[in-house]
Amino acid sequence: MGKALARCQSLSLAALVLPLTGALVVGALLLLPVGLGFPLLRPAAALLRRRADGRRARIGAWTGIAVAPPAPLPATARGVLGDAGFWRELRWAWLEPSAGGLLVTVAPALFWFGVFGAFVQPFVWRRLGDGNWYAFVPVVSPATVLCAALLGLAFIVGAALLAPVTLAGHARWSRWALGAPARAELVRRIEHLTGSRTDALDAQAVELRRIERDLHDGAQARLVALGMNLDEATRLLDTDPAAARVLLAEVRAASDRALRDLRELVHGILPPVLADRGLGDAVRSLALDSFLDVEVAVALPPGRLPAPVESAAYFAVAELLANAAKHAGAREVRIALGHADGILRVTVADDGRGGADPTRGAGLLGVGRRLGAFDGTLALDSPPGGPTLATLEIPCASSSPKTSSCSGTG
Repeated sequence: MGKALARCQSLSLAALVLPLTGALVVGALLLLPVGLGFPLLRPAAALLRRRADGRRARIGAWTGIAVAPPAPLPATARGVLGDAGFWRELRWAWLEPSAGGLLVTVAPALFWFGVFGAFVQPFVWRRLGDGNWYAFVPVVSPATVLCAALLGLAFIVGAALLAPVTLAGHARWSRWALGAPARAELVRRIEHLTGSRTDALDAQAVELRRIERDLHDGAQARLVALGMNLDEATRLLDTDPAAARVLLAEVRAASDRALRDLRELVHGILPPVLADRGLGDAVRSLALDSFLDVEVAVALPPGRLPAPVESAAYFAVAELLANAAKHAGAREVRIALGHADGILRVTVADDGRGGADPTRGAGLLGVGRRLGAFDGTLALDSPPGGPTLATLEIPCASSSPKTSSCSGTG
């Protein structure tokens, strides 16, 4: 409850400054008739999109309510003017303070009012004079001071109970204000699935070529050499047993290396811990192997998720962990896995320097393509200076319960 209260406070403060971004966009629109708005509109719309994407990511991570993102922002000012998502986000920027912001302000306002009554009023009531009231209690004596303090504590408790409700209500408001219309969302998903199917086929072809190359250059070459050494050792058994024993020892070493190559190849395709113990324990294994301070919270159903989905989520988390270590300079990472309403949701938050861009870099692009094959999404909130919050969502259903360690917290 305390966390929900803090989140309401954060959202209410963000609602106060959001109109500044809306005013920047409106300024660019007003300057369009004189030509000055065209070079300003696209950057202003991109800033608004980053604010909206950040809100969508936070709503999903905090409440589990998914807010569908719109199509990518057009590259030109004229394209932005015809983009329905841009106009929805501009409307949200102006309505948020009076609608969503007002909603999440109720619980923090009740909390701070309670703090005043319980912890401030007892020390200042004499200085406030006979007209001092706290809510409906006239604070004019030690007895009424006690009543005010008890009422303040009740307000604090009420604020803590109310915060999760108002946070969920704000999430539903945000989904209405920021989510794509049903028809537009259907068209976007069809286009997305068409593109992701092509990407998946291309990625599969690349992966098959990589496996073929690794087999050819690694295990296959060692096995060919092993066969040649065996033939030579067979010829030397009668004439030079000592040399034959040396060759057989080399054969044994070569077989060990070939087996190691094959194990490494299989591990790159499907890690054994993922196949044997499921996504939860596989992510914990990644956390143990990382030199960062990684906290993993797992709330998955007792059954197993589809193997391809587990594999996609596992390698996506591995890539995000690697990015946090290599590029973000992070020291702590928090990973949360959950499954609700037929959606696997994974959040990866780090305390690094931020500035991650999913449109640049092969790693994040690869994560997006991998998730896109399952109609999944990657939402990234990574302002310069950090922190970074990545939210992965993959529609899927859990299978029947099996012996698995995918549930629990670690």
